[in-house]
Amino acid sequence: MKKLFYFLGSLLATAAFAFFVSNLLKGFDNPGYVLMGIGHWSLETSLVVFAVSLIFGFFIFYFFFRLMGWLIRLPGKIKSRGKNIKFNRSQEALIAGLVDSAEGNWEKAENILIKHASQSGVPLIHYLTAARAAQSRGAFDKRDEYLKKAADQSPDSSVMIGLTQAELSLSGNQFEQALETLTRLHSIDPAHASVLKLLHQTYQHLGDWQGIRKLIPSLHNHKILMEAEVKLLETEAFSQLLKQSAKKGNTDEIKSLWSEIPDYIKTVAGIAAIYFAAMIDAGAGVEIEQELANAISVNWAETLVVLFGSIQSRDVSKQLETAEKWSYVHQENAVLLAVMGKLAVKCGETLKAESYLAKSIAAEPTVQAYQLLGDLLFAQGDKDTAIKCYKNGLELASSEIVSRIDTISE
Repeated sequence: MKKLFYFLGSLLATAAFAFFVSNLLKGFDNPGYVLMGIGHWSLETSLVVFAVSLIFGFFIFYFFFRLMGWLIRLPGKIKSRGKNIKFNRSQEALIAGLVDSAEGNWEKAENILIKHASQSGVPLIHYLTAARAAQSRGAFDKRDEYLKKAADQSPDSSVMIGLTQAELSLSGNQFEQALETLTRLHSIDPAHASVLKLLHQTYQHLGDWQGIRKLIPSLHNHKILMEAEVKLLETEAFSQLLKQSAKKGNTDEIKSLWSEIPDYIKTVAGIAAIYFAAMIDAGAGVEIEQELANAISVNWAETLVVLFGSIQSRDVSKQLETAEKWSYVHQENAVLLAVMGKLAVKCGETLKAESYLAKSIAAEPTVQAYQLLGDLLFAQGDKDTAIKCYKNGLELASSEIVSRIDTISE
């Protein structure tokens, strides 16, 4: 509208100027004329008429060419306007799809997002949101289809698409598929925080502790987990790996793994107990007897003491002497006294064994101590006292079972 006013204003101003010049020229005896010739034709007119015609001709031609230019650009404008309308609709559809998805209307969200994805300025968001909606309603085939379309539409966003695919696979308990995707992403960007987090979660779901062990340095170096969390995870990883090796019963594998464990983890009583128990179960108790004794001397743990007593030593007397040395520091320890009694029985020192086992029961009654003392008394012919020991052991065992049942029921 402004352009029209400018045009009409310019036209009126020019007309006024031409009228003023015409009146001015009329004051002269000869106001001037213009003669034009083309071939045998000639045209003569006054200067005023020529000037006015020239001015009006300029405006006519200007308006004509402007009109032609507008007509030429008209199809493009119509097309652009159509695109803008479709774009606006796609944006509205994206908002509506996100709202429906948040409200749990997954199928509705999926349909509206896919319908307008091709006209959107951000088709990737449409496809990824639709994939999440399809996942939520259990349509895994549709989910994978939308993810493929997203990859075809935005090949430069492979990491983002892959992360979405891995997240959806994890939430759908498709751990092998998630691991395959994350392994590919990790090769593309080894330091990507989200990739490392999801890899950690996937390995835990799969029970792949070897994979977690290899991932721990990256989790630490890239500050994915706090230092305390890294140490806790590392301890758990080596614990699980030791248990897996123990099931195989391969002493070389167990010793090799133990040599790779950092010293600050080896001092954890639970980890050491798993290692020593695995070696004893594999028939290599003699190999680790001295190592176990040293570990007990440095970091006292009753579990390790029990394991020490279960070793089939080549020199039981020396084994008993080692245990008796610990009793100077850990006097009246029921577990140590029971182990000493067990070793004394093996050495044939019945009086010492009876004394240790009686002291162990006095300090803290245990089923094992009652059984060992009962066996010893029965072998000596004291059947009545042996039966009392067995009875007390059974009563203690039954009470422990009842207490466990009560704990579970609570």
